Amino acid sequence: MKTYTYNQLSESETGILCRRPKMDFSAVFGQVQPILDDVERKGDRAIREFSKKFDGVDPDPLAVDPNDISIHLPDEITAALDRAMHNISKFHQRQISDDIEVEIQNGVVCQRVAKPIERVGVYIPGGTAPLPSTAMMLCVPAMLAGCKTIVLATPPDKNGKIPESVVYVAQKTGVSKIVKAGGAQAIAGMAFGTESIPKVDKIFGPGNQYVTAAKMILQNSEAMVSIDMPAGPSEVLVIADETADPEFVAIDLLSQAEHGSDSQAILVATKETDTSAISDELNKLLNQLPRKEFASKAIENSFMLLVNDSAEAIQFSNRYAPEHLIINTGDADKLAKKVTNAGSVFIGPWTPESMGDYASGTNHTLPTYGYARMYSGVSLSSFQKFITMQKISKTGLKDLGPTVEILAELEGLDAHKKAVSLRLKKLKD
Repeated sequence: MKTYTYNQLSESETGILCRRPKMDFSAVFGQVQPILDDVERKGDRAIREFSKKFDGVDPDPLAVDPNDISIHLPDEITAALDRAMHNISKFHQRQISDDIEVEIQNGVVCQRVAKPIERVGVYIPGGTAPLPSTAMMLCVPAMLAGCKTIVLATPPDKNGKIPESVVYVAQKTGVSKIVKAGGAQAIAGMAFGTESIPKVDKIFGPGNQYVTAAKMILQNSEAMVSIDMPAGPSEVLVIADETADPEFVAIDLLSQAEHGSDSQAILVATKETDTSAISDELNKLLNQLPRKEFASKAIENSFMLLVNDSAEAIQFSNRYAPEHLIINTGDADKLAKKVTNAGSVFIGPWTPESMGDYASGTNHTLPTYGYARMYSGVSLSSFQKFITMQKISKTGLKDLGPTVEILAELEGLDAHKKAVSLRLKKLKD
C-alpha cells in the first residue's frame, strides 16, 4: 500500500489520487452488443445458448416460480435471513412518504403522488458463494414499494440449481420469476422480455463488466428500460486516528479488499495514528484469508494518506466520495455530520461495514467510482416513480391565467396561450 502525505500533494496530485482505475468499456461493449441483439431476436433460445457457452449449463426450464422450488435450509440460516429481512424492511418501511398536496393559491392545488414501478428486475451475481444479501437488499424494498412483478436473475450452478438461500429470500419477498441465467444474456432477457421472462421497466443489481456494460447499453436502447446506477469496483475509505484499534482498521480494509483485486481500500490516517501497527495487523490478517490472492492485489493497488487532523481527513473523503466510509475516530459522531459525499457511512469503532452489508437495515447497493457525488444508494424510492397532479378552479384560472398568457406569448407558443385565453373568454361569456 503506497503512502502519501496530504499537505505535500499539489491540487492536481490530489485529484489523481481521487481517480479510480480506468474502466475501458469499448472492447466490452463490442462483445456485449451481439449478445443483446441475439437475445432480442431469439429470446429464451439465445439465453440458453449463451449460458451453455459461457457457464457450461443449459437451464431447463429457464425461468421458474420460486414457490415451485423445494428448499431445505438449516434453522439457524433461515433465522438469520429472517432477522436481516426484518431489519431491512423496518428501515425501508420508514422511507414510505406521504403524498403531497399543496394549495399554491386560492383555486390552484398541486399534488405529488408516489406509484410503484410495476415491473422490476434484480440481478444477483453468482460465483464462488451465494449472495442472499443482495437479494434481500433489492427484493425487500421492491416488495414494500408494491412492485407487481419482481424478476430475479442469477446464474445457476453446474447442475442448474439456484442457491437455496436466494430462493428463500425470493419466496419471502414475492418474487414472480427466478431466471436461471447470468451475464449480459440475463440482463437482456429482463430488458426485452422473452417467452418465459417478463419484460421489466427497471433493472437493479451489481455484476461484472459484462453485466454493467449490458445495463449501460440497454438503458439507452429501444428496450425502454432504466437502471439503478452506474457501477464500478467496490470501495471503502477508512478514517482513523490515535483512538482506533489497529486490528479493527486492518480488518475493515481487508473486508473490502477481499471482494476482488480491483477493489479500493483507502486508509486516511491522522498524524497521531499508529500506522505501523495497522500495517502489521494488515499483513497478519491478510495471511489468514481464504481470498488472500484477491485481497493482496487490492491492497497493492490502494493507498494510505497521512493527514494532520480529522478536518483534513473529511475534506479529502468528501472529494474522493467513497462507496463506503468508515469513521473510526474519537470524534466520529461530529465528523459524520460533515460528510457530504459518500454512499453509506459507518460511525465509530463498533460499526464495521459488514453490518450494513447484511443486517443492520440500510441498503448495501451503493454508488461507486466517485458517483456518490451525485447518486444515492438504492432506497425504497428507487422502486417508485412520482407523478404530479394539479387541479385549477375557475377562480384559480381567472387569477393565474393572465400570467400564463404572458409567459406563453413570450415563448412564442400561441396554442399554449389560447388554451388559457379560450377558457377565460368562456368564463366572461
